[in-house]
Amino acid sequence: MVDDVAKIPAEGGSRTDLVISNVKQMIASGELRAGDRLPIEKELSARWSVSRGSLREGVRALASLGVLETRQGDGTYVTQLDPDSLLRPLGFYAELRDSDQSQDLLAVRRVLESESASLAATRMTAIELDALDGILSEIDTVLDSDEVDPETFIDTDAEFHRRIAMASGNPALAAMIGSLMTRTQRARLWRAITERDSLNEAHSEHRAILKALRTRDPERSRIRMASHLLGVEEFAAAHPGKET
Repeated sequence: MVDDVAKIPAEGGSRTDLVISNVKQMIASGELRAGDRLPIEKELSARWSVSRGSLREGVRALASLGVLETRQGDGTYVTQLDPDSLLRPLGFYAELRDSDQSQDLLAVRRVLESESASLAATRMTAIELDALDGILSEIDTVLDSDEVDPETFIDTDAEFHRRIAMASGNPALAAMIGSLMTRTQRARLWRAITERDSLNEAHSEHRAILKALRTRDPERSRIRMASHLLGVEEFAAAHPGKET
């Protein structure tokens, strides 16, 4: 067992902060690994000279961040520490942003997705590319209907972008993109696209992205994705205060 854990909070910190810091140190040092069970409360309280109340607060904080999970009647465990769990708070942040700040998140998403498209261009399999084609065919059906269903369009569009992010081969990048594709943000994208009266234009851009991916051209794929997302970003920037 590693003994170089702190027993005094950092300046300005609380006993709860001390617990959080020490758990992080145990994971960083390898004393605790993904899936491991934490020592019992009594042991940790004595080891760190903290009350059980402070210990539980620290555990709850780390659980909310996706680092720990408490299993009723079985103790507390380190999660798998996967990017999707650890980056989930980014989605919470995105959900809380108001419309005036939506263009900031759209800019971040554009940068991330442009990179994911570039990486995916050389990594996607023929089967994955055909799956993207199938998704776009679903959007064709949506657009051909008498009345476009926003929910279906948003969900199908999100799946298209999600598949490309996953194909980048970078789980952290894909998780960040996924965190920014919240229900609120996707609804704002829908409003921006419809107010620009550019549903068909947006879908044409989807097709252009897929075509670039099929050519295995990273730079062309990057540019196509950036252009696709830039239009909505510029609309949001030009309409501050508007629910985009």
